[in-house]
Amino acid sequence: MLQTRIIPSKPILIVESSKKNLVVTDIHIGFESQMASNEIFIGKNTSTNETITELSDILDKEKPDSLILLGDVKSSVKNISKNEWDEVPKFFEKIKQKCDIIMIPGNHDANIQRLIPKEIIMTSTSGMIEDEVLFTHGHVMPSENFSNVKKIIMGHVHPVFFQKESIMNGERVWVSIKTKKEKIFPSTSGDIEIIIMPSFNKYFYASHKKKYNKSISPIINRIGKITSAKIVSLDGSILGDESNINQVL
Repeated sequence: MLQTRIIPSKPILIVESSKKNLVVTDIHIGFESQMASNEIFIGKNTSTNETITELSDILDKEKPDSLILLGDVKSSVKNISKNEWDEVPKFFEKIKQKCDIIMIPGNHDANIQRLIPKEIIMTSTSGMIEDEVLFTHGHVMPSENFSNVKKIIMGHVHPVFFQKESIMNGERVWVSIKTKKEKIFPSTSGDIEIIIMPSFNKYFYASHKKKYNKSISPIINRIGKITSAKIVSLDGSILGDESNINQVL
């Protein structure tokens, strides 16, 4: 039976059955260029080096069979930026020394196949199924061919908690939604859980909701009114439920 657990204080999910997989999403390598255009400077390649170091430390500790990347490894949408030509291959070359890598493309990963080593397994944008769990980025609607799944693990949305009086205001969070399966797969019935992972990129936060642009997911839109949800901080604290969902999604 597949088991999931989060790594405390990290936007990382461990998924275990016959194999052990580590899951991360929304690294957005090369995003510094966009921030620099808005006169925000964090240092060239700073986040890539931090990402490699942080992931390497966790991989050394957890020793998974595979690392599953749930999309948006790079940041530019339609092209490959100068930074990405250098930094994306560097990231893959370093991390592939630790374990196998499975790459599920997101909406920011156009042409990324030109940047990754041949040893990397890359799926379609539809995602992949393992033990009745669909791993997907979250920017495309799952096919009815995946209707046997009991859980969806996705990224794309970059959930951040907004509550002005809270010390957690602007922090990345986990979101678990339980809904009727037919809302996602009309030909089926029963319940399904959707786990929305926080962005691995720690610079994706904000203190003002109006200034934070989240991505829109057709999966979440299809659900409509969310009647059962749990919002959890990176350290595992429960911050809210479905009544707070508008502060996150």
